Amino acid sequence: MTTDSAVPVDLGADTPDIAATVRRLRDTFASGRTRSVEWRKQQLQALERLMTENEAAIADALAKDLDRKPFEAWLADVASTAGEAASAAKSVGKWMKRRYRMLEFSQLPGRGWVEYEPYGTVLIIGAWNFPFALTLGPAVGAIAAGNTVVLKPSEIAPASSALMAELVPRYLDNDAIAVIEGDGVVSQELIEQGFDYLLFTGGTEIGRKVYESAAAHLTPVTLELGGKSPVIVSADADIDVAAKRIAWTKLINSGQICIAPDYVLAEASIRDQLVDKLREAVDEFEAGNPGGKRIVNERHFNRLVNALAATKGTVAVGGGSSAADIRIQPTVVVDPDPAEPLMTDEIFGPILPVVTVGSLDEAITFVNARPKPLAAYLFTKTKAVRERVIRDVAAGGMVINHLLFHFATHKLPFGGVGPSGMGAYHGKYGFETFSHRKTVMTKTTRPDVGGFIYPPYTEKAWKLARRLF
Repeated sequence: MTTDSAVPVDLGADTPDIAATVRRLRDTFASGRTRSVEWRKQQLQALERLMTENEAAIADALAKDLDRKPFEAWLADVASTAGEAASAAKSVGKWMKRRYRMLEFSQLPGRGWVEYEPYGTVLIIGAWNFPFALTLGPAVGAIAAGNTVVLKPSEIAPASSALMAELVPRYLDNDAIAVIEGDGVVSQELIEQGFDYLLFTGGTEIGRKVYESAAAHLTPVTLELGGKSPVIVSADADIDVAAKRIAWTKLINSGQICIAPDYVLAEASIRDQLVDKLREAVDEFEAGNPGGKRIVNERHFNRLVNALAATKGTVAVGGGSSAADIRIQPTVVVDPDPAEPLMTDEIFGPILPVVTVGSLDEAITFVNARPKPLAAYLFTKTKAVRERVIRDVAAGGMVINHLLFHFATHKLPFGGVGPSGMGAYHGKYGFETFSHRKTVMTKTTRPDVGGFIYPPYTEKAWKLARRLF
């Protein structure tokens, strides 16, 4: 995921007292208030109301920051976050229960279980492209686990950040959940507080810096990063459906999505047909938007325009841009050079390279020769092709015959692998991410069986121990 949050600027006079805020939250956690199931349910239900009761205000903020349409604002930020909060509120009591385990014979008499214990005070650093889903979404797991939480929304989406800072204190426990606004310097100062857990969403390079800073405090982390998520289109795929779904996904939020299709690998026999269908889908979907898709800021606009200007591929769809409006037409580039920026850097915009491959083997080799992506996609009608790609392509997550929807479910974990991230969240997996799984074992005192393990160690005791252990 591409991000600007590392760009430092001077701290202003209105910078919040970060240390005091963190102390307040730590005091609340120490009081035990956040550990009860009642508190967790109340906060999760309040978070759901925050999203549903302010849908219009959230859509307005996303329109200002990202030129997002109301339907996309609802689908990507409101519905996903509200739905996850509602589901967690219903399930958290079950998630919190001890998980008993049958002990080995040598450990009897005794009982053992896993106790889900909140870490304490945790930090969530969100991203600008889906400001609510990628800040309040992870907070669902943190709250369900019984932690106090500092939320740091991205300054690159200022209207969304300001709205979050306004709404969170109105709906949620202000002594347990706080929003701190600011830039990369504020993020760094927050990390220096030595939180009990940290979740960061952003670019791989910034993720490395966050990881390094957290390591100084031995703060455990989850990193949701990004990378170049491929789409393999097999020769047997339904090309009409594949083209529509790829185009629809690539155009959401102007392609500024960490799991957007970053490039397509199309078998040669269907490559031209796929490009034609992509053109038709773009024309249909963007009929009322001839000016192109708005990019978040001038820096990212220039990055994309320069990458497009440097391509050695054929621009088959779109290609136009407007610096005055920071807009770029949805663009398809056929067979760019593998060494050029469109194929080496995460695009994070409405530009889609289509690379011709001679076979499924070549497509798999192409993907695996590059860093492990956050997502991988495949279009095929054949079970054998599906199972081969699932088995042989490494990725944080995978969707067959569609895109993105593995993020929208709270029944499955969402996360990266290698350069695309570490750890996962959503639903029960978010609860477990923000919980320490504490081992607990209880033993009886009378009768004091197993006394043979006390010194002096006789030959008879040793033989018995070898049999038991």
